[in-house]
Amino acid sequence: MVVLKKIKASTLMETLVATVLIVVVFMIASMILNNLFSNSIRSNTRLIDAHLNELQYLYINDNLQLPYSDDYNSWEVTINSYTERESTIVLIEAFNRNINKTITKRIVEN
Repeated sequence: MVVLKKIKASTLMETLVATVLIVVVFMIASMILNNLFSNSIRSNTRLIDAHLNELQYLYINDNLQLPYSDDYNSWEVTINSYTERESTIVLIEAFNRNINKTITKRIVEN
């Protein structure tokens, strides 16, 4: 005859507490990852940077008339020039209305 050994097992309450703890840890990790991904998507400015570089190239090669303004996706792009201390400064600005972010580039000409 086979002798059955008694195996230690956890109670239902211990199992439920462990399950709740695991679920809470996964929820917190999920919220942190969601926040990180949304911030990285929101702060991604590669497309507008490429567009501003293209406009800068066009200005340097005299293919762009100033003052210039344009809407690029949700960005408002403006290019203006002004004189300061005997040099001309061209200011390229892009403003996003959705996230209230401004990107500025300056070109200094003598």
